[in-house]
Amino acid sequence: MSSLQAPEDGQGGGNPPGDLRSVLITSVLNLEPLDKDLFRGRNYWLPPSKRLYGGQIVGQALVAAAKSVSEDFQVHSLHCYFVRAGDLKVPVLYHVDRTRTGASFSVRSVKAVQHGKPIFIFQASFHLAQPSPIQHQLSMPTVPPPEELLDYDTLIDQYLRDPNLQEKYRVGLNQVAARDVPIEIKLINPPTPSQLQNMEPKQMFWVRAQGDIGEGDIKMHCCVAAYISDYAFLRTALLPHWNHKVHFMVSLDHSMWFHAPFRADHWMLYECESPWAGGSRGLVRGQLWRRDGVLAVSCAQEGVIRVKPQVLESKL
Repeated sequence: MSSLQAPEDGQGGGNPPGDLRSVLITSVLNLEPLDKDLFRGRNYWLPPSKRLYGGQIVGQALVAAAKSVSEDFQVHSLHCYFVRAGDLKVPVLYHVDRTRTGASFSVRSVKAVQHGKPIFIFQASFHLAQPSPIQHQLSMPTVPPPEELLDYDTLIDQYLRDPNLQEKYRVGLNQVAARDVPIEIKLINPPTPSQLQNMEPKQMFWVRAQGDIGEGDIKMHCCVAAYISDYAFLRTALLPHWNHKVHFMVSLDHSMWFHAPFRADHWMLYECESPWAGGSRGLVRGQLWRRDGVLAVSCAQEGVIRVKPQVLESKL
């Protein structure tokens, strides 16, 4: 990933005319330097959980780590743990440790701190690109292009207008509609209300950052992808279990592997699946595809999922 190559003509799915520079660059991922390898990040989006959004912490930590490596080194993987709930009322401090600087690979460790305690532990590896004849990838799924699909707000409005929609789904959809998230989403094959009772732990949607990021540095696009990657990811494990009411759900860890250059402000297909759930935990895997069929990013995450016990009605 030594340089950022735009997808082929007609594949970019660029931003609407007059769209402003992405708030993800100007605010969310714009860290304040306090000292060498010490940065402060502000909180932007308030999730319904009232906890810090995990994608924000991952993205900000990658920004901090990337500032400590040379321009020709690009991130190829990151692994992190969420160890404490974040406080939305105070900024996050990011301490970068230059764990190793090598000729081909460099490793950076980042600790995110609030109130003097770590809330998040992160490691990223950066690589000096090297050509190789050994190359392969799986094929991208065949799906409708984003231009043929409803945007998220229109789709939710359509659901809410359905008189047969159950109240428990109506409450959840109203909460989703109220979120001010700096990303755009278009679902592939969105389920009808009647299909919600019988779903597989799989979903696909087109996603991109709102606003214009520009070609710029591939590192910044990777940071934006880190922010995007956590959105609705763990909920893939809940899709077959709509009959359960979740009362606690948080990410435990998050991993990403970056394979090819991409633009996070152009439409990418996010293919998500959950191969397993049990023991109040769920595992999810994801792949971000460029529109031209190139596999750009792979992701994995495990999280805690606790549901309220079901009360069985007596038949006596």
